[in-house]
Amino acid sequence: MQSQRKKSAPSTISGKVFSIETPASQIVFAKSGDVWTFAHIGAGIAGVADAAALAPGRVCSDTVAGPCSQETYPAFGSSRGNSCAEKRGALQVRHADGDESIDWKCLRAIEIPEGKASRHVAFELADKAHRDFRAVQHFRAWGDCDVFETWVEIRNGEKGAVALSRMDSFCLQLPGLAEKYHFMSLAGQWANEANVGESEIVCGQEAVIGARSGVRDAWENNPAFMLSLGRAPAREESGRVLAGALCWSGAWEIRAQHANTHELRVNAGAANISGPYVLDAGKSIELPKFVFSWSEAGKGPATRALHKWAREHLMPHPEALRDVLLNHWEGAYFDFDEKKLLDMMDGVKALGGELFVLDDGWFGRGEFARDDDRCGLGDWFCNEKKLPHGLAYLAKEAKKRGLKFGLWFEPEMANTRSELLTAHPEWCLQEAGRPLRKGRGDDQVVLDMANPAVQDAVFAIIDETIRSIGSLAYIKWDANADVNNAGSPYLGPEKQANLWFDYAKGVYALFSRLRAAHPQIVFQACSSGGAHCEFGFLAHADEFWGSDDTCAQQRVFIQWGEGQFYPASAMAAHVTAVPNHQTGRTATLKFRFDVAMSGRLGFELHPKNMTPEEISFAKRCVENYKRIRPVVQRGDLYRIASPYEGDHAAFAYVSADRRHAVAFVYGLGRLFKSGAVEALRIPGLDPKKRYRVEEINLPEAGKGGHIGGLSGRTLGGDAISAAGIPFDLGAGDDSIVLEFTAAAR
Repeated sequence: MQSQRKKSAPSTISGKVFSIETPASQIVFAKSGDVWTFAHIGAGIAGVADAAALAPGRVCSDTVAGPCSQETYPAFGSSRGNSCAEKRGALQVRHADGDESIDWKCLRAIEIPEGKASRHVAFELADKAHRDFRAVQHFRAWGDCDVFETWVEIRNGEKGAVALSRMDSFCLQLPGLAEKYHFMSLAGQWANEANVGESEIVCGQEAVIGARSGVRDAWENNPAFMLSLGRAPAREESGRVLAGALCWSGAWEIRAQHANTHELRVNAGAANISGPYVLDAGKSIELPKFVFSWSEAGKGPATRALHKWAREHLMPHPEALRDVLLNHWEGAYFDFDEKKLLDMMDGVKALGGELFVLDDGWFGRGEFARDDDRCGLGDWFCNEKKLPHGLAYLAKEAKKRGLKFGLWFEPEMANTRSELLTAHPEWCLQEAGRPLRKGRGDDQVVLDMANPAVQDAVFAIIDETIRSIGSLAYIKWDANADVNNAGSPYLGPEKQANLWFDYAKGVYALFSRLRAAHPQIVFQACSSGGAHCEFGFLAHADEFWGSDDTCAQQRVFIQWGEGQFYPASAMAAHVTAVPNHQTGRTATLKFRFDVAMSGRLGFELHPKNMTPEEISFAKRCVENYKRIRPVVQRGDLYRIASPYEGDHAAFAYVSADRRHAVAFVYGLGRLFKSGAVEALRIPGLDPKKRYRVEEINLPEAGKGGHIGGLSGRTLGGDAISAAGIPFDLGAGDDSIVLEFTAAAR
């Protein structure tokens, strides 16, 4: 057995200018007095000294908030070399002696050895007046995917506690980038997540997005954005773009300011909702990661960079393809027994599925049996009255059918009517002396995940349940409540404001323990639909449930928005029954399949309610999906036509070797006889390759179609990209799926 190589020690960076690079972008750092500054963020510059020489020429005049310092981690009260002090910055504290300022001195800049794919540097900072109060700011450049990561560790070496009233992970302050800025972000609500919105940041004002739920952190606003620099918003393949995302599942805030002097200021970090975070003497805290990508060629390259980074460097199972599954929920809700579940297993097996997931309703006992959403939550043992042979029996029955078995949990919450909270009422969040505010079912509360004892108890019961099954392959992790009772019995009176940060850290700790104990399990992040659609949870989970709205027409918009930042391999999309259970709308089975196949395909219905013709069609679609699954789940996304700009949406996935591609087109209420649609030009293909073009998912195999006699023909990649595929798109909700396969030489 070969001995492992010892990791090299960090090395001190010498000189006053250096840079870290990705294939298409660069950050140049320059020493200015006691601190390091951003001399340049953008396209690569061969001579880093030139960037440092040009940076001082962009200094702006003073404003009420002070001039732009360009420090990499500015703090409230830091010296600027003139009469002004930093009013914004990334960090604001109250030291043990009551002082509220920080003026950093960089003790050293170091490089931390890593693999070939990345370069990792860090700045070790100390306050000039309180030298034992320190920070370490990290930057990592990924050389294979045009993404930078940054995060900060705060260390309190003072003799007393320090209160952190602002603790951002990232603060960019740069002048001279542009005279206009446009901010694009995702907003929504339950069953209507991820609406794309974009507007100009008026000079002197700022765009602010955030979440104060404490749990459902990506619902009303998603912690990601694209910032266009220039007179007009960037397009897919043109314009300068800074795309960023905060990797955090708690309360957060992102601010982008267009200062009166045209400098750009961007702050992102965990939000202190109810007061400062109290950091005890001798303690440290690691703030959430912020990731960003710079593009000189529009939003498309930024999206593709974030997708690749998430697939290859963030998510737990980077190489695994996601299974075609059936989740039982909309097919039965709480009304099921063993026979119904076995019937559903038989049905999904006949359709070509690979995994069966038992959703809510399988647990609790006696007076707390989970027959509705009003009791039993937190009691993670099988309801033997409903399932007399237990969960292991269901897993074995699934295995007999060649299926994997999955299960639903809601680890962060409990019902007050449960064995868990009957025994330990102090384990839920609660405000001293106030009645509990209850959520779903008028009985649901949030557990105190800041309390290690609660983490231990929840881990123990879930771990025991998993081990009793023996072959659990998948967990749907749900979370259907906000922090409505903003109090923790564990934290004590002086640290109640720590709850918002410590809760999220506690959830991560629980998740990490479960994943370490059961590394084979695929996890889905669900929170009342898409409220855990963010990179903080995707560092632990393999996919997310994008919305409880399974209506295909609306999912076109939801998945379009989520795809701006998050990869298709993480996007669970299910074929459901009609009329749709949320919207009451109907759609053809083809349209429902075509929409769901652009993510991780699944079902949420009872197959016995399908006709023989529908089953036959569904089987062909599943076969098609398994063939195109690698390019959908691992390919590069190219957006072609936005549903926000016309009556149809179109996009394509192209494999890394450019030998395989799939294009999706969705009509959205097109009028009859509304004219021809612009030809479908597919970006990303190899212009020197020839591709066989095939329309798939036709209602009758080999018949009909939307591209006339072109299906089955071989065409050049240059012609497909430049001239495009002419197609007909019918009235209403019509759809097309085209597959492109490189021909053998």
